[in-house]
Amino acid sequence: MDSIAFHDANISDMIESRTLDFRHDVNHRLQMHSSLLRRLSQEKELEGHQGCVNSIAWNSKGSLLVSGSDDTQINIWSYSGRKLLHSIDTGHSANIFCTKFVPETSDELLVSGAGDAEVEVGNPHVVWSASEDGTLRQHDFREGSSCPPAGSTHQECRNILLDLRSGAKRSLADAPLQRLLLKSCDISSMRPNLLLVGGSDAFARLYDRRMLPPLTSCSKKMSPPPCLAYFCPMHLSERGRSSVHLTHVAFSPNGEEILLSYSGEHVYLMNVDNAGGSAMQYTSGDFAKLMSSTHVPCGVELQPPVSETLTDSSPFKSSAAARLDKCRKLIQYADKSLNEGKDYYNGIEACNEVLDGHGHEIGSLLRHECLWIRAALLLKRQWKNDAYMAIRDCNEARKIDSSSFKALYYMSEALLQLGKHKEALDFALAAQCLVPYNPEVGERVENIKQHLAAAEVEKLNKTNNGGPKPESRSGSVLSLSDILYQSDVNSDVSPEGPKSDREDSDYDEELEVHFETSVSGDEGHDVESSSLPGSLNLRFHRRGDSARETGANGSCGSPRSSFKNDRIYQPETVIDMKQRYVGHCNVGTDIKQASFLGQRGEYIASGSDDGRWFIWEKRSGRLIKMLLGDEAVVNCIQSHPFDCAIATSGIDNTIKLWTPTASVPSIVAGGAAGPETSNVLDAMESNQQRFSRLLNFWSNFTCMSLQKGRCIHLNVILLSHKELFLLFQFVLLKKIMLTGWCHVYAS
Repeated sequence: MDSIAFHDANISDMIESRTLDFRHDVNHRLQMHSSLLRRLSQEKELEGHQGCVNSIAWNSKGSLLVSGSDDTQINIWSYSGRKLLHSIDTGHSANIFCTKFVPETSDELLVSGAGDAEVEVGNPHVVWSASEDGTLRQHDFREGSSCPPAGSTHQECRNILLDLRSGAKRSLADAPLQRLLLKSCDISSMRPNLLLVGGSDAFARLYDRRMLPPLTSCSKKMSPPPCLAYFCPMHLSERGRSSVHLTHVAFSPNGEEILLSYSGEHVYLMNVDNAGGSAMQYTSGDFAKLMSSTHVPCGVELQPPVSETLTDSSPFKSSAAARLDKCRKLIQYADKSLNEGKDYYNGIEACNEVLDGHGHEIGSLLRHECLWIRAALLLKRQWKNDAYMAIRDCNEARKIDSSSFKALYYMSEALLQLGKHKEALDFALAAQCLVPYNPEVGERVENIKQHLAAAEVEKLNKTNNGGPKPESRSGSVLSLSDILYQSDVNSDVSPEGPKSDREDSDYDEELEVHFETSVSGDEGHDVESSSLPGSLNLRFHRRGDSARETGANGSCGSPRSSFKNDRIYQPETVIDMKQRYVGHCNVGTDIKQASFLGQRGEYIASGSDDGRWFIWEKRSGRLIKMLLGDEAVVNCIQSHPFDCAIATSGIDNTIKLWTPTASVPSIVAGGAAGPETSNVLDAMESNQQRFSRLLNFWSNFTCMSLQKGRCIHLNVILLSHKELFLLFQFVLLKKIMLTGWCHVYAS
């Protein structure tokens, strides 16, 4: 849909219309203009690290770039010279994951955080660090060292600002009982009192630092303090999505929006404030209500929508008519895509332009039609969570017309795709009630009834035949997903009693994994050259209790929890998504960023597991640019404070600098080799398959007994070279100890 214009106006007109009064604002708008972003190309590759580059950050003036790497070095680069200025030996003993210039210090001071649980200052005065131990700490360098030296036994850290060691939630309805492994935090530049954190569950949390309790030590685990707001897309807030967690959270430049990047999920935009109903709020149970049917009485005709015209707020009638005509043509294009059964992506993009670009202007007739068409296209495309997005659209369409046949029909299809057969039958019957002689609806009703009957027979057979009963605690049945996602290992109830009645250890169970893989070609099957069938052998061992002792540098040990779940838990109100951004894949790493680009933040960027990075228009979610930035994975994306320049890094040892130097604007561009030959949709489709294959890889291995010394054999149907790499990386990130070896044989 190249005919759809971007929403940042014509760059030539903006330059010509600049005046002294508006020059500052126009310069902000020009920094990351769509015409410049579509010309982005790799200008320079900065070499100087000997390991993966996990962190990059600009100084406030944009003259310097700092980077941290697995080689434990910090490098400082010149933006104007595009070269390495200094390489600093930090003293870290593990991979560096965060580097920043300390503000108001004339760029003379740096701070770094690493996997050795240390924050190094290279001091204005206060630095915050978020850790997987479940705490966010405040370090004030005017007070000297905020933690005792390594090996100290008589002192402890007293710098915990936020204690979330009992802060993780399995779902919105559940009380926070488990440790929240913090992955990311951000401070609002417009309101520095606001603190945003995200970690090992699906909920981002917003705090006011002025309302937090005084700094404490780690000797006693505290109940999580109340927060100003929770943020989570509604479909991720329910039980059963425990494998989803946040890898990055960020405030927009104006502080009014936040961006959430999920592992195993897409990127989502939310409003910070709910003033005037600008953000959708929901509570526990609203998601179930969203999928419940209020039956439509038989014989009720479709309600006539209110209007087809643009609202009266349009200042010029001719302009309004032109926009209305444009919206009609876009909807016709989307309807054609649906009827012809092809080009679903561009059909959805056309609907996005109508609803997100002109949704506040168009009348209810066009809006209703566009909603159900987009829902139908989403169900045809079947990318990750498209069915949930279709449910949202169907409900919005029903708000306009409560007896909308199309909305009821596609709602039943969405629920059917999600395996919710009873709810799907309710909506199918409601649709059939409106059009009793429609053969397509009648066929759907009978199909759903057959699914329900088959499910009842299977359930009855299991009841009559009996099934394998769970083993005792010494050999409990867990899936590989349960093991890898540590928050699921600690069940809430054990033979020893509820967790609230036992000592609540601050440490999850640690496992040693003995790896031995043999992957070879299968001559009997025609498989992709990039995918290899084979087998995977794992041996699990429980770690001893010695790891539960207090660590060095004042790290928290195993305090007794002060949280008691002795009262009825009241779930919080949560702010829902405003927009989502799809096309990339985030499964393999826990440091993948999603960033606002430029001083106005009108565009969104994210790295991906396929070595590419993606840029979307914030307003509509439309993909602007896809670039090849790494041999394996792009993790970090940081835009220059003032110029149209972007730095990226990932698994490679180098940093790439991107500027609008391409001779021709396009949606696709590669590295030094030039434009990619692959189709954009092919790359996006491949990433969607990667989501499903890697996540299903974990969840499909069930019925494992975790007994000391027992070896478990797992069959792997298809495993590509890159997925095998991500498997080992994923296990390491989840703190499972790897022992043994790995062999890969390819014919």
